[in-house]
Amino acid sequence: MTITTEQSDWFSATFTMMVDNVEQVVLGKRHVIELAFTAMVSEGHLLLEDYPGTGKTSLARAMSQTVQGVSTRIQFTPDLLPGDVTGITVYDQKTGEFEFHSGPIFANVVLADEINRASPKTQSALLEAMEEGNVTIDGVTRSTGVPFLVIATQNPIEQAGTYRLPEAQLDRFMMKASLGYPDLASTIRILEGTADVRHELAPVITPQALVSMSDIARSVFVNPLVYDYIGRLVEATRDARQVRMGVSVRGARALTKAAKTWAVAHGRTFVTPDDVKALADQVLAHRMVLDPEAEFDGVTASAVIGQILLDVVPPSRSDLA
Repeated sequence: MTITTEQSDWFSATFTMMVDNVEQVVLGKRHVIELAFTAMVSEGHLLLEDYPGTGKTSLARAMSQTVQGVSTRIQFTPDLLPGDVTGITVYDQKTGEFEFHSGPIFANVVLADEINRASPKTQSALLEAMEEGNVTIDGVTRSTGVPFLVIATQNPIEQAGTYRLPEAQLDRFMMKASLGYPDLASTIRILEGTADVRHELAPVITPQALVSMSDIARSVFVNPLVYDYIGRLVEATRDARQVRMGVSVRGARALTKAAKTWAVAHGRTFVTPDDVKALADQVLAHRMVLDPEAEFDGVTASAVIGQILLDVVPPSRSDLA
């Protein structure tokens, strides 16, 4: 099944309106907003590695308002328990029955702030929800609802008292990105008060319409040669001499899903190699484990991905025609 031009045009226009809406409060970060919505529409999750005070909470709140959803924020601390994330069942003495009190994971956009400060046991409470969109408590499985996006953050400095995210959990995040500080012009606008970062945004679409966008994105055409290109990129991460562990099959699937969404968001009914290149760093780099000697020499996963993109030849336009 392929999508029509009308579906592509509606998707692209709606995606642009959503990004424009959020950019009213998250100034000068259009590319990151596009990545966040790409993750949401692709039914993935986003990891932000960033400094405090860069607008991560504002981004989550603005995205949920844009899609008429519910947003929650979980401040991860060493004493946070899994039940504080998922919810617990409480015995009601009046009725003689157990009653479920839902946790903050039951929302459309969940901001997991400083996720690496919680214990591995609490971090793992997110795994089922992120992968399946469900939470099982006392043998009962409950859906988190749709759309469902986890935006987790971690501070690149102050590593004392933190628990590094295991590779299995990093692999659950479709993308890793960074908001960074706003540029000078955006900072001046914030200081002048022309950008009210606390005001309520008008919704652009409904949660049901976002589900329709996800259905359209899944149906975007991918040429077999583009599948081959993605496969060769992933294999190259496993063969790179600086890499101890390359990208998993889940990573290859995530890149494919994200590229489909990115393509239709930019008005195309098919995926091009440029769509794959545009997202390769954000989707693949955090899934790689570098050799300790390479890390000591200052090699980064992003640098390895950049070199792989230069070495692996994409299919030409004539081949794809």
